[in-house]
Amino acid sequence: MDEQSTYSLKSLLELLPPGAFVDSRWLAAHGVLRSSIAQYAKAGWLERVAHGLYRRPESPSSAVLPADWRAVVLAAQALMGYPLHLGGTTALREDGHMHDLAFGPRPVHLYATSVPGWMRRLPTIEPLIFHSTRAFGDSPIALGPDTNASVPWWKRPLRRSEPERAILEALDELPVGESFSTLDRLFEGLVGLRPRRLTAALEACASVKAKRLLFVFAERHGHSWLKHLDRNRVDLGKGDRSLVKGGKLHTVWRITVPADMLVPAREVGDGG
Repeated sequence: MDEQSTYSLKSLLELLPPGAFVDSRWLAAHGVLRSSIAQYAKAGWLERVAHGLYRRPESPSSAVLPADWRAVVLAAQALMGYPLHLGGTTALREDGHMHDLAFGPRPVHLYATSVPGWMRRLPTIEPLIFHSTRAFGDSPIALGPDTNASVPWWKRPLRRSEPERAILEALDELPVGESFSTLDRLFEGLVGLRPRRLTAALEACASVKAKRLLFVFAERHGHSWLKHLDRNRVDLGKGDRSLVKGGKLHTVWRITVPADMLVPAREVGDGG
């Protein structure tokens, strides 16, 4: 192994703790030649997980697949710089809002404008489901937690939607994603949403469907934060929206929902 390769390997190992994932694009951007990657893999410093993806072994006998989705997503976010985040019901689960609703492996919902091909092909215990960022576009509203750049990347928290954004992302997937009954049970426990944060998320959200459904569910469960939302800042669109075949049109929020989702309308305050 030549001097340049030895230096590259030393730098690489300083950035990759055992078990960390890295892809060929990142390696090339950091001056690691394709021939050097092959040398590192042959010597056991890296192991090939999938086409274009490698892992630093934890031990000579450590298993590679199925991959730990948390380690993969953290490396993609914090090391490789892919602009993706946990969202929807996965972000709510990470915040402890779905502990009594999840049984067995649950899909991991990731939101991004684009993802590397290896991520779509990578086998994981909990399947990775990819969504566009259509509901919020490039808006960073209610995305967290903030990270300290001085903290090593492998110690940083996963970037995910805060509950106020995550519930809108989940509602935008209805009725193709989660079922109405699952989100109804989930919504029952969302008593601690922050009105100002939720108003800002509603203002940034481009999905009229998600915004109308949020009011339907909030009204149904009588959450106290509902009367503190500033509706004057929320664009709910015009006209009726048909969402469920055979459903009922909510007379206030003008969207068709399953009949059991309908409850008597209450006046919503304009508090901040």
